Amino acid sequence: MEEKLIRDALMLWATIDPIGTLAIFASVTTSMTPALRRKTALKASLYSAAILLGAIVAGQILLSALGIELLSLQVAGGVILFLFALQMIFGSGMQEQGGDSDSGHDLAVFPLAVPSIASPGAIMAVIVLTDNNLHGIPEQAATAGVLLGVLAITYLLMLASTQILRVIGTNGAAILVRVMGLILAALSVQLVFEALEIGNWINTTQ
Repeated sequence: MEEKLIRDALMLWATIDPIGTLAIFASVTTSMTPALRRKTALKASLYSAAILLGAIVAGQILLSALGIELLSLQVAGGVILFLFALQMIFGSGMQEQGGDSDSGHDLAVFPLAVPSIASPGAIMAVIVLTDNNLHGIPEQAATAGVLLGVLAITYLLMLASTQILRVIGTNGAAILVRVMGLILAALSVQLVFEALEIGNWINTTQ
């Protein structure tokens, strides 16, 4: 059990990527007040927890019922992430919205909760790590506890973004937005390529 929890923690840390989430959070909340930034961080963490815990409970059953492959989920997530990356690179007025719910776009939902924290990789990871055919309820509950721990660390790192923004300033934040957009674009393409490669490998082995 202990070895499994260590493996789970490493996989969830890699797929949720708290450090990368911190950079994205800092770049998309540059125009927010510190209070609104803290509120957005909390909401994004809670939304992500709900999504990932829901994936643990019913994700495998739901995908099987709908006939959806995990690889299809990864491709869809990669496409969504790429479109958001283009907005970050070329600018879309996203920072000016400041996450105001009146604008109809809550940054805590998109892009922070999805697809940054509860990424396609993270959703696939929690489904695989809690496979109903391999793991019992106690093991699945332990994995859920590890997940909540990683999300708590992610939340604390997002809270530290206020100090980071204070150091880098407005111009530094603008540069960070573009750089992270470029990195996210590359990551989204990689997600799609990996899904296609795995799909081709499966087809050739059948």
